[in-house]
Amino acid sequence: MKHITLRSGILFSLLVLGACQSQKPAADTTISTGVNNDWSINPSNAYSLYPNRVVQGEFEAKAISPTELTSNYKSPANLTMTPTVVFKFAINGRDNEMAPGTDHIFNCIPSDGKCVTPVITFGKQVKADADVPKDVYLTPNTKMTVRLDMRPVLEAFKKQGAYTSPTGDKIYKEDFKGVFIAGGTDPLSWDFDNLGSRKELQLQDPDGDGIYEITLLMNENREEKMTAQQWKMTRDASAFPQYQSEYMIADALHNLALEEMINAVEPDSTFRTGKEWAGVWTRDISYSIILSMAQVQPKVSMYSLMRKVKDGRIVQDTGTGGAYPISTDRVIWAVAAWEVYKATGDEKWLRDTYAIIKKSLQEDQKNAFNPETGMMRGESSFLDWREQTYPRWMQPADIYESENLGTNAAHYQANIVAAQMADILKDIQAAAEFRKSAESIKQGINKYLWVDKTVHYGQYLYGRNYKILSPRAEALGAALSVIYGVADADRSRQVVMNTPLTDFGITSIFPQIPGIPPYHNNAVWPFVQSYWALAAAKVGNEESLTASIAAIYRPAALFLTNKENFVATNGDYAGTQVNSSNMLWSLAGSLSLVYKVYFGMDLKADGIELKPFVPKAFAGNRKLTNYKYRNAILNFEMSGHGNQIKSITMDGKPMEKPFIPATLTGTHTIKIELANNEVVSEFGYLKVRYSPDMPKVKYVNGQLTWPAVEGAEEYHVYKNGKWVEQTKKTTYTVDTDNYGEYMVMAVDSDRSTSFGSEPVMVVPGKYKLVYEVEKAAPKSSQPYRDFSGTGFIEISKQKNKYVKLTITVPEDGVYAIDFRYANGNGPINTSNKAAIRTLNYNGRFAGTIVLPQRGDGEWSNWGFTNAVDVQLPKGSHTISLTFEPHNENMHGEVNQAMLDYMRVIKIR
Repeated sequence: MKHITLRSGILFSLLVLGACQSQKPAADTTISTGVNNDWSINPSNAYSLYPNRVVQGEFEAKAISPTELTSNYKSPANLTMTPTVVFKFAINGRDNEMAPGTDHIFNCIPSDGKCVTPVITFGKQVKADADVPKDVYLTPNTKMTVRLDMRPVLEAFKKQGAYTSPTGDKIYKEDFKGVFIAGGTDPLSWDFDNLGSRKELQLQDPDGDGIYEITLLMNENREEKMTAQQWKMTRDASAFPQYQSEYMIADALHNLALEEMINAVEPDSTFRTGKEWAGVWTRDISYSIILSMAQVQPKVSMYSLMRKVKDGRIVQDTGTGGAYPISTDRVIWAVAAWEVYKATGDEKWLRDTYAIIKKSLQEDQKNAFNPETGMMRGESSFLDWREQTYPRWMQPADIYESENLGTNAAHYQANIVAAQMADILKDIQAAAEFRKSAESIKQGINKYLWVDKTVHYGQYLYGRNYKILSPRAEALGAALSVIYGVADADRSRQVVMNTPLTDFGITSIFPQIPGIPPYHNNAVWPFVQSYWALAAAKVGNEESLTASIAAIYRPAALFLTNKENFVATNGDYAGTQVNSSNMLWSLAGSLSLVYKVYFGMDLKADGIELKPFVPKAFAGNRKLTNYKYRNAILNFEMSGHGNQIKSITMDGKPMEKPFIPATLTGTHTIKIELANNEVVSEFGYLKVRYSPDMPKVKYVNGQLTWPAVEGAEEYHVYKNGKWVEQTKKTTYTVDTDNYGEYMVMAVDSDRSTSFGSEPVMVVPGKYKLVYEVEKAAPKSSQPYRDFSGTGFIEISKQKNKYVKLTITVPEDGVYAIDFRYANGNGPINTSNKAAIRTLNYNGRFAGTIVLPQRGDGEWSNWGFTNAVDVQLPKGSHTISLTFEPHNENMHGEVNQAMLDYMRVIKIR
């Protein structure tokens, strides 16, 4: 067996595990039916991939034929679950019992299948007396009864009419909807955004004594923790491309993906997102179409994309705080629409989708563009579960202000696509504008998100009036930056080489966030792995590509379905917060290995450029027949390995270049012989690792203080987005004479950094101006509480569409303007009723103010919008907040919020 030593990534400077591959013997000129099933590759030594099977410990999946697989995989989740249960309570489902990171800890050691907690007083932490031995696990189907003393809360309701929690939340008696339990052990969840709707996690007080109870079935043996033992193809897939190679496991997985693709087509000829996810979702369908659906299901792709259009623009259907423009990754739809055009050449489709894309991008330019960085604001693409990838302190308005790698890569490519469409349609001026926007975004990414010291792209800029860069690696964004050319050739190679793969694949982010259960955190998503494979193939990193292929084949084979995600630490699908079988973008990624990697199909407007890449570990003969391209049917035969073509013929005649013109008609056979060239490449395997927890910083009398963070060796202090101090202390003295926005990061022995703490603003009194908006517009009669001054105003599409305030600033400077507001039109994590307004100063455009949803019906839950920075000379100025046509949200009818006051703060 040939051993290949992998160099550790510069990014994390750790020693690397060895990985081994073997070179397969040279194959015959036809596909062999008697492959050497003893040949294997062992990515990171966590599992082994053979031509006809996958072996992971005691589990084995085997290809009986190209249309039949067996597997004995069983999720180990029930067998190894810790009895230590970490949880907390939540009035109305909100995280308001204790400070984030402060939880109850209870060891559930059952007697007669049951365990009972002591009576816990709301707001007072209870911890287990002792640690549980490592070989003791939570018995499956244990009934755990949790008892909670709510009498202090109820007494406050009775005496004061409201209760103020340790987190500062004020809950009024009439707003009390119940108390819920959250946690990290199944069936508990830390998903506070959805907790209030989960009645099965609501505690009850049937006898009215103030002691609430709930009994939970812990570590339940459930059907979704089991896999089928066999898959046998039952669907007729003969209308689609047929793949055959010397690797029966790969052939079977291609057929499995085809069958699940057929299963995903609904009666209305649109794609279903997954077995557990009904309907069409903008980002899911778009990423799936880009990977392979445009090639094999162009009509269904068209129908699905057009389902996500409303009022002539792309729909942002998921995201935080009422979605658009807190989330702006809808633009990936444009890239998918272009992929469909390249596959079909449909001119009507080109014209129709161009109009939609043009309108959407022009809206984004007004609502989400940051002229300071040249980038677009908005939530991480696909990583839209707040605490899974953002610090817990970040509110939806903060997420809108963040500038993320993956979302900006999508915006870059959407503008490039729009420019190419405009070229074809002779919209010359628009083409120039789109290219200008694309170049601005590209420059911004490479200036503000690139980390020279560790040669990788960071995750996003975040903060409030001043931003810092999260240095975490973000897999999808990094892959898109390579694939779409945001990174130049040198940086692309470095990104692929230095971003680590863990034992079972590339994690959505690296390192992981402590205290957050697997979903986006500590998880691998096969569709992201597929984009990573495309990136590795583009830069010629054979070892990374081989590892990616194996990481896609392993779970599909063992689970006998294309799952949505799985836990990074153990490769198991049952331990993530949400999962689905028959997942569209996962199966699309599996198919993309054949079309876009092995055969290297790069669709262009005028044809297909062939850039095949077969790693040496998968050397041999392969065929792809019945591939339908516009008015042609193509049959491919390919031999060898490498990423260079030795010879290529069509119908027996040499081709001048590896390019299939879009004008080709009829049936043709294309034979490719690869050069068996050696591809020198490196990358690093790492174990899943966590960063330190985030410091919890307080400010009192000129001092920042924070409790010591476990595992932290030092702390980095930032002022106004700049590093100012490296210290082992847990205090820092601030400058109280000038504006300062301070954040603190914890750093561990591996040099991993935590998220920055919630920004602490130190503002001299003369630099903070507050203007009550009810003095500028009619006061609302709504019975909401906790406002400042004498009241608040309502803004909507009918009321106060134009609000004007006159301010006086004491000196020249840059002032941050924001508003205290409420929006109870929906929860933080769903719906589409974020309010949007345009801020003007002295009649000139200043920026966009976003007023996200803060909780369904929670109109007394006040927070701050994003801030817009305005350069103002000393004296009086007019500030106006207006509703403009481009301020339409995705709902279209409800665009409403309550305004309490406006803040004007001099920040420099």
